[in-house]
Amino acid sequence: MVAIARIAPRVASAPLKARAFAVMSTRGKHTLPELPYAYDALEPSISSEIMTLHHTKHHQTYVNGLNAAEESLQKLQANNDVKAAIALQPALKFNGGGHINHSLFWKNLAPHGSSQTKFPSSGALYDQVQADFGGFENLKKEVNAKTAAVQGSGWGWLGFNKGTKKLEVVTTANQDPLLSHVPIIGIDIWEHAFYLQYKNVKPDYLNAIWDVINFEEAEKRLKEAL
Repeated sequence: MVAIARIAPRVASAPLKARAFAVMSTRGKHTLPELPYAYDALEPSISSEIMTLHHTKHHQTYVNGLNAAEESLQKLQANNDVKAAIALQPALKFNGGGHINHSLFWKNLAPHGSSQTKFPSSGALYDQVQADFGGFENLKKEVNAKTAAVQGSGWGWLGFNKGTKKLEVVTTANQDPLLSHVPIIGIDIWEHAFYLQYKNVKPDYLNAIWDVINFEEAEKRLKEAL
């Protein structure tokens, strides 16, 4: 799973109970991760305008929402308000999932034409795709078909099922994080990820995004899951 960065203030030395309360009250905040490439690095597959808005506006909104929800939760827990804490769970799930999913998404993309975007001809990822899909083109077809079929907003995933020891294509709704599988490749199918460039033609977006998938990152994730 992707590491989520926080900024954590230091807590001065104090009696045990006071320190515990201070840590809870000054818990570090989630922050927007920097992209490992320029906003225009994915063109022509994904435009600089989309990447800028997607990262600085949409992802930032999830970060802000998660921090606000966690701050509210801490106050409710301090007041032992269980009912209100339960009512807060949808906000935690939506914003937390949005932060997790996008943090994974940025890393499974790479600059257009870079070596990372070349599907390997050998190794763990190649072998697993051959075994589970019969080849890379079959994998692409299944991912694209199931992701395009998502109704409304959501994500398409190539995930590793630790139970079956296989790569499988699954989808999640809205900003729900992938919990049933280890995420290997995720594709954002929310309209904000493609509409400015591809309008309502999802297949064009899905075909183009494979040119900027970071297969080195995908293989790293798979090796860690095996």
